[in-house]
Amino acid sequence: MTARQHDSSVYERIEADDRFQELRRRFRSWAFPMTGAFLAWYLLYVVLSGWARDLMAVKVFGNVNVALILGLLQFVSTFLIAWAYSRYAGRRLDPLADEIRQEAEHEAEKENA
Repeated sequence: MTARQHDSSVYERIEADDRFQELRRRFRSWAFPMTGAFLAWYLLYVVLSGWARDLMAVKVFGNVNVALILGLLQFVSTFLIAWAYSRYAGRRLDPLADEIRQEAEHEAEKENA
C-alpha cells in the first residue's frame, strides 16, 4: 500500500466515524444559522442605505447619524460573532476534534511501528 493510499484510508475511516459526523453536525448547526443571520443583518444595512436614505440620514447626536451607528454595529457584530464562535468551539467542537485527532495519531503510530 502506498503512502497516499494509506492516508486516504485513514481519512475515510475518520470520515465514517460517528464522532466525526457529530463534529460536522455541531459545526454546521452553529455556522450556517449564524452566517445566515449575519448576512441578513448586512443586507438590511445595504438595503436601508440604498432605499431608506431619509431614515439613515437621521441625526442621533451631533454629526452622528443612523447610518454611521448601524455601520459601526456591523464591526461590533463581527467581533461578537467571532468571540461567540470561539467560546462555542472551545466547548462543543475542540474537545471532540482533539479526541478524533489523538485517536488518528495513535493509529498512525501503531501502523508505522
